[in-house]
Amino acid sequence: MNVPFLDLAAQQAEIVDEVLPVWRSQLGSAGFIGGAEVDAFEREYAEYIGVGHVIGVSNGTDALELAYRAVGVRAGDEVIMPANTFIATAEAASRIGAVPVFVDVDDANLLMDPDAVEAAITARTRAIVPVHLFGQTAPVPRLAAIAERHGLVLIEDAAQAQGASSEAGRAGALGRISATSFYPGKNLGAAGDAGAVMTDDAETAALIRNLAAHGSSVKYVHDNIGMNARLDAVQAAVLRAKLRRLDDWNAARRAAAVRYAALLDGVAGVRLPAPVPGNLDVWHLYVVRVEERDRVMAGMTAAGIGVGIHYPTVVPLTEAYAGLGHRAGEFPVAEAAAARILSLPMFPHLTAIQQQAVADALRDAVGRSLPETVGAPAQGSMV
Repeated sequence: MNVPFLDLAAQQAEIVDEVLPVWRSQLGSAGFIGGAEVDAFEREYAEYIGVGHVIGVSNGTDALELAYRAVGVRAGDEVIMPANTFIATAEAASRIGAVPVFVDVDDANLLMDPDAVEAAITARTRAIVPVHLFGQTAPVPRLAAIAERHGLVLIEDAAQAQGASSEAGRAGALGRISATSFYPGKNLGAAGDAGAVMTDDAETAALIRNLAAHGSSVKYVHDNIGMNARLDAVQAAVLRAKLRRLDDWNAARRAAAVRYAALLDGVAGVRLPAPVPGNLDVWHLYVVRVEERDRVMAGMTAAGIGVGIHYPTVVPLTEAYAGLGHRAGEFPVAEAAAARILSLPMFPHLTAIQQQAVADALRDAVGRSLPETVGAPAQGSMV
């Protein structure tokens, strides 16, 4: 059986009858940027995550840059972030001349390590950026306490966690400001690029709107050097339709995660993800760890199973950041994980039959890569 890594067509099929009439109306009115659909989505998403203001923007990278700028991150400031994030977290800081400072993560969940953050703070540090990786919520309360002690700003990167929560609240509503991506493959994805910035502060929200519209709040009056980062109305229509289904889709992902845990329990050489107690994860990705990952990946691909790696190289060791002078071994947990992580198919419409095929292919591929002496049970089984 061939199993795709992601099935976006199934999602689109659920919403097409709702979205097409809105798109036809937009074509007739030529209302393509901003307008009623964008306003409605911003209100609805703000209510959903429990935050005062949502500003829809063009994509997740622009959302991060706008968040950095709006809270006063400037050229030369240091911004602390996990080493195993997607490059956009760092890239958005670099675009305004700030310096990404990378730290290691915890081995259990691959989330930002608060102790490593505290050790990385200098006189130039301006912000801490926890990343809610794989659909988990980062340890924001501990990080927020560190930020408060040192007079720093907490900026959430919530691009992989729409609907995730912890005991402290919803991801995206836990810091002073947060940014998210609605790239099509996200739990809440558009039909193209889109993103948002979230904050409870009205003045900050007004500044973000200004910066995202060429530094203008009144046509042809420019208060700041801004950027063109507005949300398209056609994307807002898709996001509204999908938001109405997000809780159900996330519940389906959680059910799929439970099935994976049962199917893979006890498989030698496979380390399963272990959720943080108190978190409600939304399983943007289901990431296992295996030895000889590339060989296992090749075996699963040959069996018709779509898999991915998120991410094969930690950001500080990419060529783009070679100028910072980092060397292999500086981020031992993140680097070790990068050599072993494997993302299995995960999407709301994933069936039990498909998951059985994934589990069979993984068991076979891992068995072919393991020495005969290996017989230890899987680690980190989900509870």
